[in-house]
Amino acid sequence: MSTPAQPSTARRRIGVVTTSRADYSHLHWPLRELAAHPQVELGVLALGPHLSPEFGSTIQEIERDGFDIRARIECLLSSSSDTGMAKTIGVAILGLSDALTAWRPDLLLLIADRYEMLAPAAAALAMRIPIAHIEGGEVSQGAIDDHVRNALTKLAALHFTSTETARQRVISMGEEPWRVHRAGAPSLDHLRRSTLLNRSALEAKLGLSLAHPALLAAWHPVTILRDTNAEADGFFEAAAAAPGQLIFVYPNADAGSHALIEHTRMLASRRPNTHVYVNLDAVTYWSLLREVDVLVGNSSSGIMEAASFALPVVNVGMRQQGRERTRNVLDAPADPRAISAALERALSREFRTSLAGMTNPYGDGTAAETIVSVLVNAPLERLLIKEPAPVSSIAEKAPQETS
Repeated sequence: MSTPAQPSTARRRIGVVTTSRADYSHLHWPLRELAAHPQVELGVLALGPHLSPEFGSTIQEIERDGFDIRARIECLLSSSSDTGMAKTIGVAILGLSDALTAWRPDLLLLIADRYEMLAPAAAALAMRIPIAHIEGGEVSQGAIDDHVRNALTKLAALHFTSTETARQRVISMGEEPWRVHRAGAPSLDHLRRSTLLNRSALEAKLGLSLAHPALLAAWHPVTILRDTNAEADGFFEAAAAAPGQLIFVYPNADAGSHALIEHTRMLASRRPNTHVYVNLDAVTYWSLLREVDVLVGNSSSGIMEAASFALPVVNVGMRQQGRERTRNVLDAPADPRAISAALERALSREFRTSLAGMTNPYGDGTAAETIVSVLVNAPLERLLIKEPAPVSSIAEKAPQETS
Protein backbone atom coordinates (compact mmCIF):
# COMPACT_ATOMS: atom_id res chain seq x y z
CA MET A 1 0.00 0.00 0.00
CA SER A 2 1.41 3.37 -1.02
CA THR A 3 1.84 6.04 1.59
CA PRO A 4 0.19 9.43 1.07
CA ALA A 5 2.39 12.20 -0.27
CA GLN A 6 3.71 14.53 2.39
CA PRO A 7 3.47 18.28 1.93
CA SER A 8 6.70 19.82 0.72
CA THR A 9 8.78 21.66 3.29
CA ALA A 10 11.12 23.12 0.69
CA ARG A 11 11.33 26.86 0.65
CA ARG A 12 10.37 28.69 -2.52
CA ARG A 13 13.38 30.13 -4.32
CA ILE A 14 12.73 33.70 -5.43
CA GLY A 15 15.34 35.60 -7.39
CA VAL A 16 15.23 39.39 -7.63
CA VAL A 17 17.11 41.33 -10.30
CA THR A 18 18.35 44.85 -9.63
CA THR A 19 20.44 46.91 -12.01
CA SER A 20 20.79 50.37 -10.49
CA ARG A 21 19.76 52.85 -7.80
CA ALA A 22 16.62 53.52 -9.88
CA ASP A 23 15.10 50.11 -9.19
CA TYR A 24 16.81 49.21 -5.92
CA SER A 25 15.09 52.03 -4.06
CA HIS A 26 11.77 50.54 -5.22
CA LEU A 27 12.77 46.98 -4.35
CA HIS A 28 14.11 47.64 -0.85
CA TRP A 29 10.97 46.78 1.12
CA PRO A 30 9.88 43.80 -1.03
CA LEU A 31 13.41 42.45 -0.51
CA ARG A 32 13.11 42.98 3.25
CA GLU A 33 9.80 41.10 3.31
CA LEU A 34 11.16 38.26 1.18
CA ALA A 35 14.33 37.93 3.26
CA ALA A 36 12.30 37.65 6.45
CA HIS A 37 9.74 35.16 5.12
CA PRO A 38 10.25 31.62 6.46
CA GLN A 39 9.03 30.03 3.22
CA VAL A 40 11.39 31.97 0.94
CA GLU A 41 14.98 31.44 -0.11
CA LEU A 42 15.93 34.84 -1.51
CA GLY A 43 18.65 35.51 -4.03
CA VAL A 44 19.62 38.94 -5.38
CA LEU A 45 21.18 39.21 -8.82
CA ALA A 46 22.95 42.57 -9.17
CA LEU A 47 24.25 43.86 -12.47
CA GLY A 48 24.91 46.88 -14.64
CA PRO A 49 25.37 50.30 -13.02
CA HIS A 50 25.38 48.74 -9.54
CA LEU A 51 28.94 47.55 -10.19
CA SER A 52 30.14 50.76 -11.86
CA PRO A 53 32.27 53.27 -9.90
CA GLU A 54 31.13 55.90 -12.41
CA PHE A 55 27.58 55.54 -11.09
CA GLY A 56 28.48 55.25 -7.43
CA SER A 57 29.14 51.50 -6.98
CA THR A 58 25.69 51.19 -5.49
CA ILE A 59 26.13 47.45 -4.90
CA GLN A 60 27.67 48.57 -1.61
CA GLU A 61 24.22 49.72 -0.52
CA ILE A 62 22.83 46.21 -1.13
CA GLU A 63 25.71 44.77 0.87
CA ARG A 64 25.09 47.17 3.77
CA ASP A 65 21.44 46.14 3.81
CA GLY A 66 22.54 42.53 4.26
CA PHE A 67 20.76 40.88 1.34
CA ASP A 68 22.12 37.64 -0.11
CA ILE A 69 23.76 38.59 -3.42
CA ARG A 70 23.77 35.38 -5.45
CA ALA A 71 25.42 36.90 -8.50
CA ARG A 72 27.35 40.05 -9.40
CA ILE A 73 27.25 40.40 -13.15
CA GLU A 74 29.58 42.81 -14.88
CA CYS A 75 27.89 43.87 -18.09
CA LEU A 76 27.73 47.69 -18.35
CA LEU A 77 29.87 48.97 -21.20
CA SER A 78 31.61 52.27 -20.52
CA SER A 79 29.71 53.82 -23.37
CA SER A 80 27.24 56.58 -24.03
CA SER A 81 25.69 55.21 -27.20
CA ASP A 82 22.69 53.13 -28.14
CA THR A 83 25.10 50.49 -29.46
CA GLY A 84 26.59 50.30 -25.99
CA MET A 85 23.11 49.82 -24.53
CA ALA A 86 22.39 46.97 -26.97
CA LYS A 87 25.70 45.26 -26.23
CA THR A 88 25.11 45.62 -22.49
CA ILE A 89 21.91 43.57 -22.91
CA GLY A 90 23.86 40.85 -24.71
CA VAL A 91 26.65 40.68 -22.14
CA ALA A 92 24.07 40.62 -19.34
CA ILE A 93 22.26 37.65 -20.90
CA LEU A 94 25.51 35.65 -20.93
CA GLY A 95 26.21 36.37 -17.28
CA LEU A 96 22.63 35.81 -16.15
CA SER A 97 22.40 32.48 -17.99
CA ASP A 98 25.30 31.14 -15.94
CA ALA A 99 23.96 32.65 -12.72
CA LEU A 100 20.48 31.19 -13.21
CA THR A 101 21.96 27.81 -14.02
CA ALA A 102 24.04 27.81 -10.83
CA TRP A 103 21.09 28.92 -8.68
CA ARG A 104 17.78 28.31 -10.42
CA PRO A 105 14.87 30.15 -8.77
CA ASP A 106 11.23 29.10 -8.83
CA LEU A 107 10.29 32.70 -9.67
CA LEU A 108 12.24 35.69 -10.93
CA LEU A 109 11.06 39.14 -9.87
CA LEU A 110 11.72 42.08 -12.22
CA ILE A 111 10.68 45.69 -11.91
CA ALA A 112 9.72 48.56 -14.18
CA ASP A 113 11.21 49.38 -17.52
CA ARG A 114 14.99 49.78 -17.68
CA TYR A 115 16.45 48.36 -20.89
CA GLU A 116 18.78 46.07 -18.91
CA MET A 117 15.69 44.18 -17.67
CA LEU A 118 15.29 42.65 -21.12
CA ALA A 119 18.32 40.48 -20.33
CA PRO A 120 16.95 38.59 -17.30
CA ALA A 121 13.56 38.31 -19.00
CA ALA A 122 15.09 36.67 -22.06
CA ALA A 123 17.25 34.30 -20.01
CA ALA A 124 14.37 33.33 -17.72
CA LEU A 125 12.06 32.67 -20.67
CA ALA A 126 14.57 30.33 -22.31
CA MET A 127 15.10 28.54 -18.99
CA ARG A 128 11.35 28.27 -18.24
CA ILE A 129 11.59 30.30 -15.05
CA PRO A 130 8.32 32.18 -14.42
CA ILE A 131 8.68 35.95 -14.25
CA ALA A 132 6.85 38.31 -11.91
CA HIS A 133 6.84 41.96 -12.96
CA ILE A 134 6.30 45.14 -10.94
CA GLU A 135 4.95 48.41 -12.39
CA GLY A 136 3.59 47.18 -15.70
CA GLY A 137 0.74 48.95 -17.46
CA GLU A 138 2.18 52.44 -17.07
CA VAL A 139 3.00 54.83 -19.90
CA SER A 140 6.09 56.93 -20.67
CA GLN A 141 5.99 57.68 -24.37
CA GLY A 142 9.21 59.69 -24.39
CA ALA A 143 11.46 56.75 -23.58
CA ILE A 144 12.19 53.27 -24.88
CA ASP A 145 11.22 52.30 -21.34
CA ASP A 146 7.63 52.22 -22.62
CA HIS A 147 8.47 49.44 -25.08
CA VAL A 148 10.57 47.56 -22.52
CA ARG A 149 7.78 47.74 -19.95
CA ASN A 150 5.22 46.33 -22.37
CA ALA A 151 7.58 43.56 -23.49
CA LEU A 152 8.17 42.56 -19.87
CA THR A 153 4.42 42.52 -19.28
CA LYS A 154 3.88 39.96 -22.03
CA LEU A 155 6.81 37.84 -20.86
CA ALA A 156 5.66 37.86 -17.24
CA ALA A 157 3.37 35.37 -15.54
CA LEU A 158 2.45 37.57 -12.58
CA HIS A 159 1.92 41.32 -12.49
CA PHE A 160 1.97 43.95 -9.74
CA THR A 161 0.68 47.32 -10.92
CA SER A 162 0.90 50.67 -9.19
CA THR A 163 -2.56 51.98 -10.09
CA GLU A 164 -5.94 50.57 -11.04
CA THR A 165 -5.68 52.15 -14.48
CA ALA A 166 -2.40 50.32 -15.01
CA ARG A 167 -4.01 47.07 -13.86
CA GLN A 168 -6.81 47.46 -16.40
CA ARG A 169 -4.26 48.26 -19.12
CA VAL A 170 -2.34 45.04 -18.39
CA ILE A 171 -5.57 43.03 -18.54
CA SER A 172 -6.45 44.74 -21.84
CA MET A 173 -3.13 43.42 -23.19
CA GLY A 174 -4.54 39.91 -22.83
CA GLU A 175 -3.27 38.99 -19.37
CA GLU A 176 -5.67 36.90 -17.28
CA PRO A 177 -7.15 38.98 -14.43
CA TRP A 178 -6.13 36.49 -11.71
CA ARG A 179 -2.50 37.14 -12.62
CA VAL A 180 -2.75 40.94 -12.26
CA HIS A 181 -2.64 42.54 -8.80
CA ARG A 182 -2.78 46.20 -7.90
CA ALA A 183 -0.07 46.55 -5.25
CA GLY A 184 0.89 50.21 -5.50
CA ALA A 185 4.40 51.48 -6.20
CA PRO A 186 6.77 49.77 -3.72
CA SER A 187 8.91 52.91 -3.50
CA LEU A 188 6.08 54.48 -1.48
CA ASP A 189 6.66 51.91 1.27
CA HIS A 190 9.60 54.07 2.35
CA LEU A 191 7.20 56.79 3.41
CA ARG A 192 5.38 54.45 5.79
CA ARG A 193 8.20 52.15 6.90
CA SER A 194 11.54 53.96 6.61
CA THR A 195 12.74 56.59 9.06
CA LEU A 196 13.39 59.72 7.03
CA LEU A 197 16.11 62.19 7.98
CA ASN A 198 15.09 65.43 9.63
CA ARG A 199 16.33 68.65 8.07
CA SER A 200 19.50 68.99 10.14
CA ALA A 201 20.46 65.32 9.67
CA LEU A 202 19.82 65.62 5.95
CA GLU A 203 22.01 68.72 5.71
CA ALA A 204 24.79 66.91 7.55
CA LYS A 205 24.47 63.88 5.24
CA LEU A 206 24.62 66.06 2.13
CA GLY A 207 27.24 68.46 3.45
CA LEU A 208 25.19 71.58 2.71
CA SER A 209 22.72 74.00 4.23
CA LEU A 210 19.33 73.93 2.56
CA ALA A 211 18.30 77.42 1.48
CA HIS A 212 14.99 78.75 0.18
CA PRO A 213 14.11 78.20 -2.57
CA ALA A 214 15.72 74.77 -2.87
CA LEU A 215 15.26 73.05 -6.25
CA LEU A 216 15.97 69.35 -6.79
CA ALA A 217 16.90 68.67 -10.42
CA ALA A 218 16.86 65.27 -12.13
CA TRP A 219 17.42 65.08 -15.88
CA HIS A 220 17.78 61.89 -17.94
CA PRO A 221 18.30 61.16 -21.64
CA VAL A 222 15.11 61.06 -23.71
CA THR A 223 15.80 57.63 -25.11
CA ILE A 224 12.98 57.52 -27.67
CA LEU A 225 14.72 60.28 -29.68
CA ARG A 226 17.61 59.61 -32.03
CA ASP A 227 19.41 62.48 -30.32
CA THR A 228 18.70 61.55 -26.72
CA ASN A 229 19.84 64.97 -25.51
CA ALA A 230 17.79 67.02 -27.96
CA GLU A 231 15.80 68.55 -25.09
CA ALA A 232 18.76 69.09 -22.77
CA ASP A 233 19.87 72.56 -23.88
CA GLY A 234 16.56 74.17 -23.02
CA PHE A 235 16.51 72.50 -19.61
CA PHE A 236 20.06 73.48 -18.68
CA GLU A 237 19.55 77.06 -19.84
CA ALA A 238 16.52 77.33 -17.57
CA ALA A 239 18.40 75.63 -14.72
CA ALA A 240 21.24 78.14 -15.01
CA ALA A 241 18.77 81.00 -14.61
CA ALA A 242 16.66 79.36 -11.89
CA PRO A 243 16.42 81.09 -8.52
CA GLY A 244 17.92 79.81 -5.29
CA GLN A 245 19.71 76.57 -4.57
CA LEU A 246 20.02 73.85 -7.19
CA ILE A 247 20.64 70.22 -6.19
CA PHE A 248 21.40 67.85 -9.08
CA VAL A 249 21.42 64.05 -9.09
CA TYR A 250 23.22 62.06 -11.78
CA PRO A 251 21.32 60.76 -14.82
CA ASN A 252 20.65 57.10 -15.52
CA ALA A 253 23.17 55.04 -17.48
CA ASP A 254 21.56 55.54 -20.89
CA ALA A 255 22.77 56.66 -24.31
CA GLY A 256 23.78 60.27 -23.88
CA SER A 257 24.38 60.15 -20.13
CA HIS A 258 28.08 61.06 -20.36
CA ALA A 259 27.25 64.32 -22.11
CA LEU A 260 24.63 65.12 -19.48
CA ILE A 261 27.09 64.48 -16.66
CA GLU A 262 29.56 66.87 -18.27
CA HIS A 263 26.80 69.44 -18.81
CA THR A 264 25.84 69.19 -15.14
CA ARG A 265 29.41 69.57 -13.94
CA MET A 266 29.94 72.62 -16.11
CA LEU A 267 26.77 74.23 -14.79
CA ALA A 268 27.84 73.57 -11.21
CA SER A 269 31.27 75.11 -11.86
CA ARG A 270 29.82 78.44 -12.96
CA ARG A 271 26.51 78.72 -11.13
CA PRO A 272 26.73 79.58 -7.41
CA ASN A 273 24.93 77.39 -4.87
CA THR A 274 24.71 74.38 -7.20
CA HIS A 275 25.44 70.90 -5.83
CA VAL A 276 25.82 67.61 -7.71
CA TYR A 277 25.47 64.08 -6.29
CA VAL A 278 26.39 60.90 -8.13
CA ASN A 279 24.02 58.79 -6.07
CA LEU A 280 21.60 59.25 -3.20
CA ASP A 281 20.25 56.27 -1.29
CA ALA A 282 16.49 55.92 -1.06
CA VAL A 283 16.08 57.34 2.45
CA THR A 284 18.24 60.36 1.66
CA TYR A 285 16.40 61.00 -1.59
CA TRP A 286 12.98 60.68 0.05
CA SER A 287 14.11 63.00 2.85
CA LEU A 288 15.23 65.51 0.25
CA LEU A 289 11.86 65.33 -1.51
CA ARG A 290 10.25 66.25 1.80
CA GLU A 291 12.47 69.30 2.33
CA VAL A 292 12.93 70.94 -1.09
CA ASP A 293 10.53 73.46 -2.60
CA VAL A 294 10.32 72.09 -6.16
CA LEU A 295 11.43 69.10 -8.20
CA VAL A 296 12.33 70.01 -11.79
CA GLY A 297 13.35 67.72 -14.66
CA ASN A 298 12.03 64.63 -16.40
CA SER A 299 12.31 61.95 -13.71
CA SER A 300 9.52 59.51 -12.94
CA SER A 301 9.99 60.35 -9.26
CA GLY A 302 8.31 63.67 -10.01
CA ILE A 303 5.23 61.76 -11.11
CA MET A 304 5.21 58.79 -8.73
CA GLU A 305 6.84 59.84 -5.46
CA ALA A 306 6.61 63.64 -5.19
CA ALA A 307 2.82 63.52 -4.84
CA SER A 308 3.21 61.88 -1.41
CA PHE A 309 4.61 65.19 -0.13
CA ALA A 310 2.34 67.42 -2.22
CA LEU A 311 5.62 68.68 -3.69
CA PRO A 312 5.34 71.00 -6.72
CA VAL A 313 6.94 69.44 -9.80
CA VAL A 314 7.93 71.02 -13.10
CA ASN A 315 7.96 68.11 -15.52
CA VAL A 316 9.92 69.07 -18.63
CA GLY A 317 9.68 67.69 -22.14
CA MET A 318 8.33 64.42 -23.46
CA ARG A 319 10.05 61.71 -21.38
CA GLN A 320 7.11 61.18 -18.99
CA GLN A 321 4.41 61.82 -21.58
CA GLY A 322 1.35 59.68 -20.91
CA ARG A 323 1.96 58.88 -17.23
CA GLU A 324 -0.88 59.28 -14.77
CA ARG A 325 -0.26 62.41 -12.74
CA THR A 326 -1.84 64.58 -10.09
CA ARG A 327 -2.28 68.30 -9.71
CA ASN A 328 1.19 68.89 -8.22
CA VAL A 329 2.73 68.37 -11.68
CA LEU A 330 3.14 71.31 -14.04
CA ASP A 331 4.14 70.22 -17.55
CA ALA A 332 6.42 72.42 -19.63
CA PRO A 333 8.05 71.95 -23.04
CA ALA A 334 11.84 71.93 -23.15
CA ASP A 335 11.91 75.68 -23.73
CA PRO A 336 13.77 77.91 -21.24
CA ARG A 337 11.03 80.52 -21.04
CA ALA A 338 8.30 77.93 -20.53
CA ILE A 339 10.33 76.15 -17.85
CA SER A 340 11.08 79.42 -16.04
CA ALA A 341 7.39 80.38 -16.10
CA ALA A 342 6.42 76.97 -14.70
CA LEU A 343 9.05 77.27 -11.96
CA GLU A 344 7.71 80.69 -11.00
CA ARG A 345 4.22 79.25 -10.64
CA ALA A 346 5.46 76.15 -8.78
CA LEU A 347 7.30 78.33 -6.26
CA SER A 348 4.30 80.54 -5.58
CA ARG A 349 2.54 80.27 -2.25
CA GLU A 350 -0.81 80.02 -4.01
CA PHE A 351 0.20 76.92 -5.95
CA ARG A 352 1.65 75.14 -2.91
CA THR A 353 -1.48 75.96 -0.91
CA SER A 354 -3.68 74.54 -3.69
CA LEU A 355 -2.07 71.11 -3.19
CA ALA A 356 -3.28 70.68 0.38
CA GLY A 357 -5.12 67.41 0.94
CA MET A 358 -4.01 65.71 -2.27
CA THR A 359 -3.38 61.97 -2.33
CA ASN A 360 -0.96 59.86 -4.31
CA PRO A 361 -2.70 57.53 -6.83
CA TYR A 362 0.39 55.30 -6.92
CA GLY A 363 -0.31 53.67 -3.59
CA ASP A 364 -0.38 53.89 0.18
CA GLY A 365 2.88 52.26 1.21
CA THR A 366 1.72 48.65 1.51
CA ALA A 367 3.03 47.25 -1.78
CA ALA A 368 5.66 44.93 -0.31
CA GLU A 369 3.14 42.90 1.68
CA THR A 370 0.92 42.37 -1.35
CA ILE A 371 3.81 41.44 -3.62
CA VAL A 372 5.32 38.92 -1.21
CA SER A 373 1.98 37.30 -0.35
CA VAL A 374 1.27 36.63 -4.03
CA LEU A 375 4.81 35.41 -4.76
CA VAL A 376 4.71 32.94 -1.88
CA ASN A 377 1.26 31.55 -2.69
CA ALA A 378 1.13 31.65 -6.49
CA PRO A 379 0.51 28.22 -8.08
CA LEU A 380 3.85 27.53 -9.79
CA GLU A 381 2.41 24.74 -11.93
CA ARG A 382 -0.04 27.16 -13.61
CA LEU A 383 2.21 30.11 -14.29
CA LEU A 384 3.92 29.36 -17.59
CA ILE A 385 0.85 28.33 -19.59
CA LYS A 386 -1.40 31.30 -20.32
CA GLU A 387 -4.93 31.13 -21.63
CA PRO A 388 -5.33 33.01 -24.94
CA ALA A 389 -7.17 36.30 -24.78
CA PRO A 390 -10.68 36.34 -26.32
CA VAL A 391 -10.68 37.96 -29.74
CA SER A 392 -14.37 37.99 -30.67
CA SER A 393 -14.86 41.61 -29.63
CA ILE A 394 -11.74 42.63 -31.52
CA ALA A 395 -12.87 40.81 -34.65
CA GLU A 396 -16.23 42.52 -34.50
CA LYS A 397 -14.61 45.96 -34.50
CA ALA A 398 -12.02 45.24 -37.18
CA PRO A 399 -12.74 46.52 -40.70
CA GLN A 400 -13.76 43.76 -43.08
CA GLU A 401 -11.61 43.00 -46.10
CA THR A 402 -13.23 43.49 -49.47
CA SER A 403 -12.35 41.52 -52.57
